[in-house]
Amino acid sequence: MLCGLPRPSFAALWRKTNAIKTSKYNPFTFLPLNLFEQFQRIANAYFLFLLVLQVIPQISSLSWFTTVVPLVLVLTVTAAKDATDDIVSKCVLLFPVLRLRSEKWMDVQVGDIIRLENNQFVTADLLLLSSSEPLNLVYIETAELDGLYNLKPAVSPLSRTLTYAGQKYPLDNEKILLRGCTLRNTEWCFGLVLFAGPETKLMQNSGKTTFKRTSIDRLMNVLVLCIFGFLAFMCTILAIGNCFWEMNEGSQFMVFLPRQDGNNAAFSAFLTFWSYVIILNTVVPISLYVSVEIIRLGNSFYIDWDRKMYFSRYNTPAEARTTTLNEELGQIKYIFSDKTGTLTQNVMTFNKCSINGKSYGDVYDYTGQRLEITKHTDTVDFSFNPLADPRFMFHDHALVEAVKLEDPEVHAFFRLLALCHTVMAEEKKEGELFYQAQSPDEGALVTAARNFGFVFRSRTPDSVSIVEMGEERSYELLAILDFNNVRKRMSIIVRSPEGKLCLYCKGADTIIYERLHQSCSKLMDVTTEHLNEFAGEGLRTLALAYKNLDEEYFNQWKQRHHEASTELDNQESKLDELYEEIEKDLLLLGATAIEDKLQDGVPQTIEQLSKANIKIWVLTGDKQETAENIGYSCNLLREEMNDVFIVSGNSPEDVRQELRSVKRLYHFKRTLGKGVKLIADELVNGEYGLVINGHSLAYALEGSMELEFLRTACMCKAVICCRVTPLQKAQVVELVKKYKQAVTLAIGDGANDVSMIKAAHIGVGISGQEGMQAVLSSDYSFAQFRFLQRLLLVHGRWSYLRMCKFLRYFFYKNFTFTFVHFWYGFFCGFSAQTVYDEWFITLYNLVYTALPVLGMSLFDQDVNDVWSFQYPQLYIPGQLNLYFSKKAFFKCALHSCYSSMVLFFIPYAAMHNTVRDDGKDVADYQSFALLTQTCLLFAVTIQLGLEMSYWTAVNTFFVLGSLAMYFAVTFTMYSNGMFLILPSAFPFIGTARNSLNQPNMWLTILLTSILCVLPVVTYRFLFIQLCPTINDKVRMDLLPKQHLPPPPLRTRIRRTSSRRSGYAFSHAQGYGDLVTSGRFLRRPALSGSSGFANIGRTTTGFSPMGRSAGYSPTGRPQNAKVPDDTTNKAILHKNILILYF
Repeated sequence: MLCGLPRPSFAALWRKTNAIKTSKYNPFTFLPLNLFEQFQRIANAYFLFLLVLQVIPQISSLSWFTTVVPLVLVLTVTAAKDATDDIVSKCVLLFPVLRLRSEKWMDVQVGDIIRLENNQFVTADLLLLSSSEPLNLVYIETAELDGLYNLKPAVSPLSRTLTYAGQKYPLDNEKILLRGCTLRNTEWCFGLVLFAGPETKLMQNSGKTTFKRTSIDRLMNVLVLCIFGFLAFMCTILAIGNCFWEMNEGSQFMVFLPRQDGNNAAFSAFLTFWSYVIILNTVVPISLYVSVEIIRLGNSFYIDWDRKMYFSRYNTPAEARTTTLNEELGQIKYIFSDKTGTLTQNVMTFNKCSINGKSYGDVYDYTGQRLEITKHTDTVDFSFNPLADPRFMFHDHALVEAVKLEDPEVHAFFRLLALCHTVMAEEKKEGELFYQAQSPDEGALVTAARNFGFVFRSRTPDSVSIVEMGEERSYELLAILDFNNVRKRMSIIVRSPEGKLCLYCKGADTIIYERLHQSCSKLMDVTTEHLNEFAGEGLRTLALAYKNLDEEYFNQWKQRHHEASTELDNQESKLDELYEEIEKDLLLLGATAIEDKLQDGVPQTIEQLSKANIKIWVLTGDKQETAENIGYSCNLLREEMNDVFIVSGNSPEDVRQELRSVKRLYHFKRTLGKGVKLIADELVNGEYGLVINGHSLAYALEGSMELEFLRTACMCKAVICCRVTPLQKAQVVELVKKYKQAVTLAIGDGANDVSMIKAAHIGVGISGQEGMQAVLSSDYSFAQFRFLQRLLLVHGRWSYLRMCKFLRYFFYKNFTFTFVHFWYGFFCGFSAQTVYDEWFITLYNLVYTALPVLGMSLFDQDVNDVWSFQYPQLYIPGQLNLYFSKKAFFKCALHSCYSSMVLFFIPYAAMHNTVRDDGKDVADYQSFALLTQTCLLFAVTIQLGLEMSYWTAVNTFFVLGSLAMYFAVTFTMYSNGMFLILPSAFPFIGTARNSLNQPNMWLTILLTSILCVLPVVTYRFLFIQLCPTINDKVRMDLLPKQHLPPPPLRTRIRRTSSRRSGYAFSHAQGYGDLVTSGRFLRRPALSGSSGFANIGRTTTGFSPMGRSAGYSPTGRPQNAKVPDDTTNKAILHKNILILYF
């Protein structure tokens, strides 16, 4: 039970522990690293500089705490948010490992020999030493590493890979258990730790955790620099004005304001410059950053709370794992997606078939009209077969009737499916069959044969046992002609119990047709029609054929086969020649049609994202045929495309030539010269797709060719990269980031996607089946790919729209507020006197204008979520940075300059040399300050109302409440009571009640408000009429429809295609040799009756393998309710992969 071997001495020297971390901080580095990160924001560093200035009394006219308190508040709130985000992403691994003593993962070191038990994670990269299974086999699941379920053969190397009996035996990668795998169906195993912690392959492929900033953050840094320059410019003008004023006018005031010794006009101007730096600092308000963090946090909660992104099957809600990237979701241009587990479920469904020229699988009514199959359609009753999979569903009763009537062609069809494969059967109890298949394609076909009465029961290296309609029969296995990417077919030669020799073959229809006998021409034409129909529905097709063999010829062929298989030179080519020789003059049996189960809503999601001008690249480790067919199934590749180009060169020259030949078919808008920094989008006539395999991609990513590859790929509507490594996935993302001014998103579900997720601007992890490695490294996570369209088209677009509106309005209100000080400087002797009351300056951003702009930034929306899906083109302005850019910023600054002039000069002219109606009081500075700040507040509030598209009760309360708060605070602070309590702090005694009861004050407020918003209203009216944006067009289109229910979204996309699927796309070469070698077999199957006696159908304790005629290697019921037990949940959520040691 426990391993008692001592820890090797070299482990103490290496000190390689198994501890890993996915967080950015630890308790010691948090404060310095976080402060360093925060002060990379220029505004924060600027306010620290202001704090230093404010402690100099000769310069500052404001108290030092007016800057300290906001700065500390901003740093504290941001640090708390960053700490929370980091804790969420932190991965602490504390599962015990059984040794001499129970230890945590982090304590495992290189050289340790550890014991793992069933359903435990592999704790480090291990060399397998022994296991509880025969021949030292272990069964592992790598779903968390690569999302794939294919069986990968290997064997324990203990007696063959170490120094033994004076000889040395090599170790290779096939003998290694990688960290992140899960032990399945194996009681225990022992392993030697080779690599631990960050040295494991899992962590080496994960890439670095980088600080991600949005494009708006980067733009803000540039704009803040511009603001600093403009601030210095304004302060310089005012300082020069002060110098001239002191020289010309200042001497007249020396009687009242005597200068200190040594203070001349130049020194006064120097001090004035820094004084105005402090007074005009509101052009970069520190409250901006607090508000931004609050808005991002609120929009993150919307994602977490969205019930439409909740997946009830796995009880998995969407999660925003970071709060700093929400608006970036509204600017995505490129999506990089994994395939297996992300786009697909990896569940194959046996849907239809063609046998001897007759098509099965469709359902017809009594008039002969084809009916649509739904969940309410009657299914075939397989009760005649007690060994049937109870969750296999088929709707065409004609096929089972043909089986019962003993149609010879139908029997031969299913006999082929039951014999020609490399599936393993496990039967621990009588009647409980578990199939372990190298590919889900094979599992689906064998499961279909099982239900129709041809049950694959067991195999040995030289025999295959099946149950044919209740009769157990054993076929002698003479040869397996294995599959490879060139052959695209697999054959098996068996001898029946009657002594008849037969070759059974299945493969891609185009390959099988080339090897058919001439007598099959008519049947081939009919079957071709069926194949075209199947392919048009997006099904994966497969042709089946057989051939009876002559005993004498086969003996000769077998001798030559043995000689070729023992050749050292040209072994593969000689075997291929022999295979070609015997696989000819075949007789066609029919064809199968398998549905590769996509995740729900994948085609619709891809179609919607494509309409939003988002380009989708699929980066997968699967081979080309698999990826290409999934591309057609999920609507990524379409028959309507002008062409789909294949790049598969085996040398740099070949790849370059293929890329250039593709490029010649395009019509460029413009070309690029040498030394380019960015590649702009180029117009192409038509739609194209590009498929490139892994070895060609390796050449294409070289420095001399990367620009040519990128330019070609970016002009395609869809790109599929197959057979790519995790490193290549990250390299492709980095290439696009480097040369395209676009925001990228990577989405995946396995550990092999982690580097890609970290490399992209936005990383999304799919949770639910493939483990948590991708989720732990992601910025956002959810359970289904279809939720991506809601994340981008709704939450992302709204977040970006709200943030841009917030920034435009925030800069407007603060620039307007600050510029009034600038104009006032020309009328106050450039003395750095403030135009507003000091309390108004303090409360303007914190109280009077804080909640209205937050309300707009949290609740505003141009159209609702349903109409966002109906008009995905609304997403395009975000990709083009139309809502907030340098141009929009400078427009905002000009608007603020105009408004500030209105807000200063109109009240100034209205108050100049005037008295009250009763003639008692002359207008003074305090009355002017009150009038100006009241006009300002009304003007910015009305401007906010014009910006807002969606009024709610909360927004209305915030706007009206802020105005009411202003008057309540103003009357309170300007009252006699506050003056008596603290005269120096409340000098504006009686100003509010004496000024605001004058009609001319309210007339001035009305006039300034109208003049401030009149240009905006005029501009928008003309712009909508003459040059409307996509938002304007949609909103105008929706006006007559807003009281009508939105049209329903399409629920299904049916593809019509003449393209055929290839053979068993996830199948791997070399597996047939293991079948015949006997090294891979598990315990022998239980012997017993065939189970076809009249005992009725038994399902008690049955663990079927599929969902609605589908095969999933886990053997879990796909539609069943997930158990509460966590161990069972882990088994049900993943598919099993067997590693043969």
